[in-house]
Amino acid sequence: MQGKRKPNGYKEKRGKQTFKRNISERKKDYVVFEEEFGHLEGDTIVGIHHKSVVITLVERLSKAIIALKPEGRKAVDIENSINEWLQSVPKNLFKSITFDCGKEFSNWKSISNTNDIDIYFADPGTPSQRGLNEHSNGLLRKDGLPKEMDFNQVNQGFISSVASKRNHIPRKSLNYQTPLEVFLSYVNGKFCLA
Repeated sequence: MQGKRKPNGYKEKRGKQTFKRNISERKKDYVVFEEEFGHLEGDTIVGIHHKSVVITLVERLSKAIIALKPEGRKAVDIENSINEWLQSVPKNLFKSITFDCGKEFSNWKSISNTNDIDIYFADPGTPSQRGLNEHSNGLLRKDGLPKEMDFNQVNQGFISSVASKRNHIPRKSLNYQTPLEVFLSYVNGKFCLA
């Protein structure tokens, strides 16, 4: 049975985020954003029947993909997974995360405060503002996380292996280096100088 059709001009009023930092503020806060390591783009890949998700984070310069499996698909589950992962990496390795306007990221303030990281949101209906992440999600779908899959039936190890496979493929845009090689070169350089 189909749901009731929405009239033209209808705007959904449930679960709106009241205050969020727009992507335009990122350009002011990070002037050399395009050439700076440590900025992530984030999104979720939804499984069959919208019952399960995988969180994807992509580092912009190295194009390294991080895939996380939350316990559920609610904002609290997303927040817990991202917090757990960010606390497992060196503090201040990442400077910012840019999400879409999905309700699953409504606990962004907690993530920002807990991990001392800036969080921004793309404009509604403009996935091109996070194009690298959207492209990476498509690659992960081809590599082993299709829409027909129930992500509750797989573990974090499987999801990480799919992302790892993509991180080990050389890319022309990275001068034929792998995303993992570029990522590690920035990490080693950053912590050798500090």
